[in-house]
Amino acid sequence: MKVLVTGAKGFIGKNLCLFLKNRGHIVFEYDLGSTDDELVEYIKQCDFIVHLAGINRPLTPEEFIDGNVNFTKKLLDLVNTNNSKAPVIFTSSTQATLDNPYGKSKKAAEDQLFEFAKEGHQVYVYRLYNAFGKWCRPNYNSVISTFCYNVTHDIPLQINEAAPAIDFVYIDDICAEFTRIIETKPESTNQIMYVEPHYSVTLHDVANLLYSFRSSRSDLQTPLQEGFSKKLYATYLSYLEPADFAYELTNHVDQRGSFTEVLKTMQYGQMSVNVSKPGITKGNHYHMTKNEKYLVVSGKCEIKLRQVFSEKVISYVCDDKHLRVVDIPTGYTHSITNIGKKDSVTLMWASELYDPNIPDTIYCPVEQDEENKK
Repeated sequence: MKVLVTGAKGFIGKNLCLFLKNRGHIVFEYDLGSTDDELVEYIKQCDFIVHLAGINRPLTPEEFIDGNVNFTKKLLDLVNTNNSKAPVIFTSSTQATLDNPYGKSKKAAEDQLFEFAKEGHQVYVYRLYNAFGKWCRPNYNSVISTFCYNVTHDIPLQINEAAPAIDFVYIDDICAEFTRIIETKPESTNQIMYVEPHYSVTLHDVANLLYSFRSSRSDLQTPLQEGFSKKLYATYLSYLEPADFAYELTNHVDQRGSFTEVLKTMQYGQMSVNVSKPGITKGNHYHMTKNEKYLVVSGKCEIKLRQVFSEKVISYVCDDKHLRVVDIPTGYTHSITNIGKKDSVTLMWASELYDPNIPDTIYCPVEQDEENKK
């Protein structure tokens, strides 16, 4: 489909245009710097219009009327003049219910759209909650973008602890909803619409989450990847400077090789990397509850296991040419030996975080000598 997007260079516009292009649609991008002739040509060709353009931080209150009301009227008049039947999505704001210049201008634009609908046009008017996500300008009109920028640049946050919770909506949820409307063209109800899900969160909680994201590089606690937290973390990462994308890990090195913890989760255990020199054996212990998975990704290793009440040794030879995961069940003492000619690298997942107070790691050789067997 051919979709005209006004305000294409703004925060929502940039994301939506890319979202639509990824779906295979042709996008006509209209913004400051575009000409009236281009706008007319886009209207003549398009199958759908998404009207995002507007003013939210003017130098004078009068600019609200010009940017939000007058331009909307101009757009709708051009649609009529050129006999376009393209449906229109219009992005309003939850502030349209408030008695302030911005809210009033958005409400006036909404009214224009609903009058336009009475002429037989399909119209979808969305009052957006506070939008957040990648490419939103900090220190402008998004508190989350400002907070993300500040935390990633070690700038203190100013938080009003008494402030009520704020309703937020994620940019990709907005893009997905608008794309659904564009691709399915459901019958319009000429009623106010909202993008869901939205999240009601205090700034105190937002700040705590952002600080936890920053500290995750040192404590290795992987941020919770669900709901608001997942979307906030994706947003947070987009504000890192390129020089800050990478971070160092603590590498525990000895004559046998090294062991490095990579990430930890309270719910799903931890991931580590084990490097062993040729001929080195590590392990010879078992766990009562903790279970593990080993994956040799470089070199060649022999993984041996023995049920603690049995004499039978089970062996798996693993190398980087035939990747396979070996489960380490509870109650099985186990070891891993580098039987290759170069350093081996093994990814190790454990179902629990290591707790020195409750290590759940009991020494027990896999290979029993004759005296032990007696």
